[in-house]
Amino acid sequence: MDIKLVANTIRGLSMDGVQAANSGHPGMPMGMADVAAVLWTQYLKHNPENPDWADRDRFVLSAGHGSMLIYSLLHLSGYDLPLNELKNFRQWGSKTAGHPEYGHTVGIETTTGPLGQGVGNAIGMAIAEEMLAARFNTEAQKIVDHHTYAICSEGELEEGISNEVFSLAGNHGLDKMVVFYDENFISIEGDVRITYTDDIVKRMEAYGWQVQTIDGHDHSEIQGAIEAAQAETEKPSFIVCKTKIGFGSPNKEGTHGCHGAPLGEEEVLLTKKALGISEEKFFVPQEVRDIFAARLEEMKQTESDWNTRFAQWKTENADLSKLWNIHMTQEIPESIIEKMPAFDSALATRAASGKVLQELAKELPFLVGGSADLAGSNNTHLNDYPDIGKNAFEGRNFHYGVREIGMGAIMNGIQVHGGFRIYGATFLVFADYVRPTLRVAALMNLPVIYVLTHDSFWVGEDGPTHQPIETIASLRMMPNVTVLRPSDPKETGCAWVAALKNTSGPSVLCLTRQNLEVLDRSTYNMDGQLPKGAYTMFQSGEGTPDLLMIATGSEVKITLDAAEKLAAEGTNVRVVNMPCRELFEAQDEAYQNEVMADACTKRMVVEAGTSFGWEKYIGRTGVTVCKDTFGASAPGKLLAEKFGFTADNVYNKAKALLG
Repeated sequence: MDIKLVANTIRGLSMDGVQAANSGHPGMPMGMADVAAVLWTQYLKHNPENPDWADRDRFVLSAGHGSMLIYSLLHLSGYDLPLNELKNFRQWGSKTAGHPEYGHTVGIETTTGPLGQGVGNAIGMAIAEEMLAARFNTEAQKIVDHHTYAICSEGELEEGISNEVFSLAGNHGLDKMVVFYDENFISIEGDVRITYTDDIVKRMEAYGWQVQTIDGHDHSEIQGAIEAAQAETEKPSFIVCKTKIGFGSPNKEGTHGCHGAPLGEEEVLLTKKALGISEEKFFVPQEVRDIFAARLEEMKQTESDWNTRFAQWKTENADLSKLWNIHMTQEIPESIIEKMPAFDSALATRAASGKVLQELAKELPFLVGGSADLAGSNNTHLNDYPDIGKNAFEGRNFHYGVREIGMGAIMNGIQVHGGFRIYGATFLVFADYVRPTLRVAALMNLPVIYVLTHDSFWVGEDGPTHQPIETIASLRMMPNVTVLRPSDPKETGCAWVAALKNTSGPSVLCLTRQNLEVLDRSTYNMDGQLPKGAYTMFQSGEGTPDLLMIATGSEVKITLDAAEKLAAEGTNVRVVNMPCRELFEAQDEAYQNEVMADACTKRMVVEAGTSFGWEKYIGRTGVTVCKDTFGASAPGKLLAEKFGFTADNVYNKAKALLG
């Protein structure tokens, strides 16, 4: 097998794709072509004719800027990615976007490009593999037994997220995780050593990884390193691949001139000549086609053998087989709402959420999750189930440590791997630490669930650093994110069900630290209404109201109290509870118009957060009882009085609006 020819063919395709687009990053694919060629032709377990095979190895190009590398590999391996797609790299409508996009291109396991997130996703995938293996493998049959491979760059080890995820992976002993580190000492601004002189070997060893250092262009060293990594049974593996960026380019090899820009037509020709490959654009030698075709046949047989073992396993393990199907389909039964606990006394919605979670865990064995060192405050620990840790992956509770962005990346990897529905938790104010991973989850339409507690200035004494003011509004701005802020303990259960039924993107539960009363459902219209996102909860008269009051979460109760006082004075007032804008805006226009009472011109909103975005519902002349400045350190009840979040202040504001 001529691995050198395979690697050079990858280099040729990568150069040509970037040159055709006049945009992209040729240097990294050219530098890592040897590593990729060895891995994909000899070791990576996958079947391009069945990209969803459950026991395939996962490959993550964490250094997503080098996307022509994976596009070349997918095309050569036999995935449904024709050569014309490589020719249309970075163009409108193509399957070869500037960075790899999950769900857009077959064979892409996760969206990468924001540096460091890809390795975090890969570590999540490796955790998912361990968890499935712990649940479903038997002494007779290992039906879950695959590796996760990732290629990462120096920029990713500079990003803080790498510290978080590599530390946790070492702590958990993820021996099926293999990272190839492209050490070429080049970034956009030049030699990385102007800012980055870490001893990477010592750093990764300190994290608890097996570390090897190889010549990234020596095929025998690459083979030996992969086999040593596969043989490792205690630690994740980190392979330092010493490479030359833009390998083969006579004038740009080893320089930042080939990092993020095309080589240029003349340099492409000179490079092809130096490599000894055809000058024809997008040329693939028949010998290379034959190598990948033979590998495809091997992999088809490998999956066929697995299918035989899997069928035998199912026959011998009927209960496990049933559970496997539950894990893989993750269906949420319609009756789940009936399993929600009853609430008859005041409770913080974070505490109500904790009680709901205990019931959900009984019904949904694939539901797993944890917190960034705040499980006791977030109420996210599943009491009847063990924790997840090194050599203990049968549990359901994660301890991420104080690693919010790492948690988010790992959650995405677990979710995209398959087999589990994942939730993660922290304080709402720390959503800024998970925002980059939440955004990528939204891009991928991943139904991860975030439990974000301590949702307003009601946090109190911890002060403005811990009091989210602008955070909910900023989350609502993000496409594909469903933000839920329930108004009482019972509605918290409804919010959880809505989050579980949302399979088109992340859901965020914004929950209180302070107790909220259980609202009187014999007086207020509530049951079954949350899935609509917003609904008329109370109206004192018939027809078009004189005043429309919108509230969310903990502010619903004070709004209702103010409304009842207005109603007693003869005002026809409507209170709309809006726990979720996104669900409301998914309703038909007729329902939206009915709830929003378009003919009503007097409108106000009450929410313990910024007023940003509410003008859509109340117009320019509407009144807000919101918080557009940072909070203060004092008991929550005192802050509510000082900041005007009382029924009396809401009433006074409404009276002024009515005139």
